[in-house]
Amino acid sequence: MNYDFETIMDRSGKDALAIDAIGAGVAWATVPTKPKNGFSVIPMWVADMNFATVPTIPQAIIKRAEHPAYGYFLPTKEYYDSIIRWHEKRNGITGLSKRHIGYENGVLGCVSTAIQAFTAPGEKILLHSPTYIGFTHVLEDTGRVAELSPLKKDENGVWRMDYEDMEKRIKKNHIHLVILCSPHNPCGRVWLREELERAMEIFRENQCIVISDEIWSDILLNEHQHIPTQNISEDAKKRTIAVYAPSKTFNLAGLIGSYHIIYDDYLRDRMSRQSGMSHYNEMNVLSMHALIGAYQDEGHQWVDELCQVLSRNINYAYNRIQNDFEGIEVSKPEGTYMLFLHCEDYCKNHNLTIDELIQKGWDVGVAWQQGAPFHDAWGIRMNLAVPFSLVTEAFDRLEKLVIS
Repeated sequence: MNYDFETIMDRSGKDALAIDAIGAGVAWATVPTKPKNGFSVIPMWVADMNFATVPTIPQAIIKRAEHPAYGYFLPTKEYYDSIIRWHEKRNGITGLSKRHIGYENGVLGCVSTAIQAFTAPGEKILLHSPTYIGFTHVLEDTGRVAELSPLKKDENGVWRMDYEDMEKRIKKNHIHLVILCSPHNPCGRVWLREELERAMEIFRENQCIVISDEIWSDILLNEHQHIPTQNISEDAKKRTIAVYAPSKTFNLAGLIGSYHIIYDDYLRDRMSRQSGMSHYNEMNVLSMHALIGAYQDEGHQWVDELCQVLSRNINYAYNRIQNDFEGIEVSKPEGTYMLFLHCEDYCKNHNLTIDELIQKGWDVGVAWQQGAPFHDAWGIRMNLAVPFSLVTEAFDRLEKLVIS
């Protein structure tokens, strides 16, 4: 490989929530407690990566920062061209132009704007569960109500959409806005074309606008392929607000900077009007140059290598759980770097609460994350975007000291 995914970075004291917040009692989340003496922290909770990003990103930031003026600016042609080239090469998207692309202060900021542009307080919005915790917070903060359609595991343990349940809930609650997570967080499904086609047909028949969160679309495991929701049909293209960002792909969440792709003039006008009312949705000049640095040829190569590394990590962890952790259920992710465990049988067989099991992991430095906020009362979410040596160390600790 041309890039280093094996060196263990020391992120302590570098503003890293994943490390510096442990034991600090951050108000917005249940944060892991500090491990017992003798155990180092293995950060497997916050959904960012413990790898150094592609070198072209700091090079681009440093080059721009060397010019000693940081005043008002306009997004450059290079910014838009970088996004267009990236999606054409990785996702086969053609016909994308500057006017279809709009800046967003994060995916959740875009979700918030769309919710306020197309629904009223008290309205229900369809999501799948398990559900990304950020969606839950946005709906609660804007006075909307989540209508959860549970994903179901098939006989092979693969998460599937329940189309009958989705349609029933849409009709019963007069729902006209849907949030689709593709690839899905926390389950890790990379939806097949036929799955998206069936879902989008239901949304078309019920006149639903679709917010498609595709922030994980570059993080694909074991050769799975992402299908952009807007590529499903002409109708899907017109009714979908797709949201992307380099932040998950390149570990840039601290820089802030996402973008939407909206083809339909009406949807785009409503989104622009709503987001403009807050006067907050403005790009940072350094995040613009970070994206330009990311979406280069080197970025493509770096992401391809990253996906190989993450596939190895996920395959190892999945096999360890299947072979050594009786009572722990897990479906093999196809995308993202998150593993979602279901621990009900294990906890009941060992007279443990899920909180007690989670604490046992924290005590030995495995900083995994509670699954209850993702709508699985017996769940645990694990971030596998760490060097392979830390993955093996984490599972050795779990097997010897936690799940024995």
